[in-house]
Amino acid sequence: MKDTKKGSAEQSEMGLSLEELIRRGARGLIQKAIEVEVKELLEEYGNVKMLGGQRAVVRNGYLPARDVLTAVGNVEVRVPKVRDRSGTGIKFNSALVPPFVRRSARMSAALPWLYLKGISTGDMREALTVLVGDQARGLSPNVVSRLKGEWAAEYGAWMKRDRSASRYVYWWADGIHTGLRQEDDARQCLLVIIGVTPDGRKELVTIGDGLRESKESWLDVLRDLAGRGLEAGPLLAVGDGALGFWAALDEVYPETRRQRCWVHKTGNVLNALPKSLQARAKADLHEIWMAPTRAQAIAAFDHFLKTYGAKYPKATDKLAKDREALLAFYDFPAEHWIHLRTTNPIESTFATVRHRTTRTKNCVSRSTFLGLAFKLVQEAEKSWRRIRGIERLAELLAGIVFNDGVPIPTNETEQQWLAA
Repeated sequence: MKDTKKGSAEQSEMGLSLEELIRRGARGLIQKAIEVEVKELLEEYGNVKMLGGQRAVVRNGYLPARDVLTAVGNVEVRVPKVRDRSGTGIKFNSALVPPFVRRSARMSAALPWLYLKGISTGDMREALTVLVGDQARGLSPNVVSRLKGEWAAEYGAWMKRDRSASRYVYWWADGIHTGLRQEDDARQCLLVIIGVTPDGRKELVTIGDGLRESKESWLDVLRDLAGRGLEAGPLLAVGDGALGFWAALDEVYPETRRQRCWVHKTGNVLNALPKSLQARAKADLHEIWMAPTRAQAIAAFDHFLKTYGAKYPKATDKLAKDREALLAFYDFPAEHWIHLRTTNPIESTFATVRHRTTRTKNCVSRSTFLGLAFKLVQEAEKSWRRIRGIERLAELLAGIVFNDGVPIPTNETEQQWLAA
């Protein structure tokens, strides 16, 4: 006997679009996940009984169904309710679909990206319609404006957190020129620091703003960190040639060593050479910062100065003046060199912002600007990987000295090795 019920269901699904089938599948998965959540809660309180022996915490129907905007469009969800007959106030709140949430975390994360990529508030709905179809109608300009206010508030609270327990081994610092304008038509610059913690994680240390990468602007950023309890700076800071940052660092965290970014330095040097020589010069510069030892790097450094110095002194002067800061990484673990030669962690995070926000014509307030940037980095931070050679971080913090990327043994260790 044929299962006519199953057959009719299959025929009805054949008339659905691919998007609708995906949406239906997503609804089923979300609903199952919520049911697992409520089941775990009931099991947790399964031993809590009333005087008559009945369970104190039981299911009690569902909350009204509500639509949640996801990457596949609106998905209707029904969140179960529980009843606490003991009166202790036990409630069920789904971690997957918290109370009052009307859009998924991915969709919320997309909004600051779209805005920073040049999509105005008024065009946000149209842009999201391309992604999720007509289901994006709930994102009116007012909703987006309210979200921007929430992001600014989140950033403000984040910037007030205590830093007395924080410790960093490395910093990458950079000034990001986004092209967005303040209401007074001043161009803003994001002042960003990303750090490496003792357990090897990369995290956003701070993000401020300034009208330019001046010492005063960077002093405000660093003094704010010190004022919130960050007593010690990192062992090494990596940055470009912005003199403002280095001058401010020397004043607030003078014990921190400098490492100049080789990508920025290479660009500065090549700009002072004829185009016909740039490919060869770039290869010669590569020989310096990829050398396995400091001695070999110095030899390649001197070779570059000798090769180009007579005809192109401006190019060689740009290189020679930062010799020590360019080779500082040799005094740190070799496993970390790939991370320390450039400011790539910041560059890669803000590449889209740097190149595409020039299309944004609308003015923004300072709080909106920083809130948007904060949400952007917060989302990117989820994909950041730990640095290589995590075990070396503890050695650095313990004061072990490295030479050409290798730890120098203490006298005690050396004696034990010789005795063996």
